[in-house]
Amino acid sequence: MSYQALYRVWRPRNFQDVVGQSHITRTLQNAIVQEKFSHAYIFSGPRGTGKTSAAKIFAKTINCENAPVKEPCNECASCRGIQDGSISDIIEMDAASHTSVEDIRDIRDKVRYASSSVPYKVYIIDEVHMISTNAFNALLKTLEEPPKHVVFILATTEPHKIPLTIVSRCQRFDFKPISSQSIVERMQSIIEAEGITVSPEALETIALAAEGGMRDALSILDQAISYSEEGVELEDVLAVTGGVSQEILTDIVKAMHEKDVQGALSLLDELIQHGKDPARFVYDLIYFSRDLLLYKSAPNLEGILERAIIDDSFKQLAENVSIEWIQDAIMQLNQCQQEIKWTNSPKVFIEIALLTITNKGYRENESNNAADSDAITKLLSRLEHLEKELTTLKESPANTGRQAPSNEPRRSQPRTTKNSFKVPYEKIRHVLQEAQKPALKEVQSQWASFLNKLKTTSAPAHATIQDSKPAAASDQALVVQFKYEIHCSLFMDNRETIESVLTSATGKNLTIIPIPANNWQELRNEYISKQEQAATTEEGQQEDPLVEEARKLVGDDLLEVHD
Repeated sequence: MSYQALYRVWRPRNFQDVVGQSHITRTLQNAIVQEKFSHAYIFSGPRGTGKTSAAKIFAKTINCENAPVKEPCNECASCRGIQDGSISDIIEMDAASHTSVEDIRDIRDKVRYASSSVPYKVYIIDEVHMISTNAFNALLKTLEEPPKHVVFILATTEPHKIPLTIVSRCQRFDFKPISSQSIVERMQSIIEAEGITVSPEALETIALAAEGGMRDALSILDQAISYSEEGVELEDVLAVTGGVSQEILTDIVKAMHEKDVQGALSLLDELIQHGKDPARFVYDLIYFSRDLLLYKSAPNLEGILERAIIDDSFKQLAENVSIEWIQDAIMQLNQCQQEIKWTNSPKVFIEIALLTITNKGYRENESNNAADSDAITKLLSRLEHLEKELTTLKESPANTGRQAPSNEPRRSQPRTTKNSFKVPYEKIRHVLQEAQKPALKEVQSQWASFLNKLKTTSAPAHATIQDSKPAAASDQALVVQFKYEIHCSLFMDNRETIESVLTSATGKNLTIIPIPANNWQELRNEYISKQEQAATTEEGQQEDPLVEEARKLVGDDLLEVHD
């Protein structure tokens, strides 16, 4: 078979070809030129980012006949021999199939022998984290003090699994995911050299699907070339990757925003019927929504958009949707993405997410209407009360200038916190006067189920109240204790939703009154103190019968009472 995959044909042969890792290649080149390179390295990073390619280039450069140089010449016998694998002094191992102590002991025994063809013997151990603990222990001494002619390069995608005793004996280089722009530029140079026509949209879609891996990008490009008839177009790449076109993503987001349930679900069903990957669809929709949010927030930052192409339909959609709507949609889609990982029916969860996003406007309108109606009722009641007070004051003007003394601590106004939350002391005192322990216990028994129901209804609302607890309850109101004042303020933003769910969970229409923990303790202690004082006064009013009889006989003037 003469054909070779693109990623093999275009595997980097010098440091300049290693895309997106200049912070590593520059350091290695300087160390080689100055002849200060280490005896052991760890190359870590995601798959397809150039770890083993850089290791092989490093081996060629230090063994090049023109050394010390920054780049291998790829012409001398040493470079050609290392490139085609004919020089036995460059040993490439797959640690997944060489995990035992015996394999490492074999390395330890052979490492003492001098190299036969080139100045340095280089051991490149791929996926080194697969080696067993005992094998690592066997490698320790050799790795710490190897012969001068030996260099170890340990490549891994999971560096956290390598023992710290090994890491401390090596220089570590972290390869990062390659940017989409760098991947596109590399693929552009390759297709020009190969004489292949690929549209810019197709290249950008391939780069996004590769998720930072150059090897994955070239594999997808290879597939798309085989799938296409002549030049590679966007449709060819979408067919190979299972991705979704921007036109369809725009239509689905538009349908959800316009409350078109049938349109959104029909588009989803059509995608699934055409064999699109459900997980890939959610991934694309999240990134498209993210680009929509960024473009709406900062239209001048077109360069940071990863999924969307700025066309007329995209601009129109950005004008129609609100930032809050997009943020909520992304949260729902992210939750859906987590859930479909563990199910055999991903379509069901995607449909639920689309329905939740689409129907959000209806729920908000219903809540707002209910809140408006409740506010009007309260205002009318308050107005009626004020009218009665005004009538009373007109009928008895002599009493208007005097005020009865009060033993109650002065709190002329609710205290305003730095979070602009006013603690409603009077409302809470009124609840405490009517509070009943059975009512509180009933709410406490249903609190866990209420929180679970709230979490499925609105995750943001659940987050504001999950750490709170009921403190006192009457037939019409519930005092809820929050940890800090900021939590009370956040609750107020989601009050309608939370009270609606509480009503459906308990069967009672309760008004929730929030209060910070410190203020609650203060108010509770005040209430208990008043109760005890009232009980003491009532007890003192019940005078001793003997003293009462003596007062009747001699009168108050001649009577003296001693304890």
